[in-house]
Amino acid sequence: MKKRDKIIYWIATIWLSLGMVSTGIVQIIGMEEEVQKMNELGYPAYFLTIIGVWKLLGVIAVLVPRSPLAKEWAYAGFFFLMTGAIFTHLAVGDAAVEYIGPSLLLVLTVVSWYFRPADRKTPKN
Repeated sequence: MKKRDKIIYWIATIWLSLGMVSTGIVQIIGMEEEVQKMNELGYPAYFLTIIGVWKLLGVIAVLVPRSPLAKEWAYAGFFFLMTGAIFTHLAVGDAAVEYIGPSLLLVLTVVSWYFRPADRKTPKN
């Protein structure tokens, strides 16, 4: 792996992890603004806890060495969560500013996944 690719991977992965941890914590503690937004989007408030826990577990899977299959699942989960968030905001007609966070995290997910080192990939059969 080239040094440039390793730097890109770690920058994207650290920013992705910070974004997922910060939003995951906010969702787990059920901040009033988050609960209100979930209600506006048509989701039950308890969904915040589920999403928040998934995000924290996904960050652990992505950062911990080994377990390439768990990393693949975590990246897939992040991808599904962020595309789901984008399409939900689109479906309810939210302002463009609501797309920035999920779009940034989606891009960071794809970049981190693409540039991950060989020891963090599932083996080819």
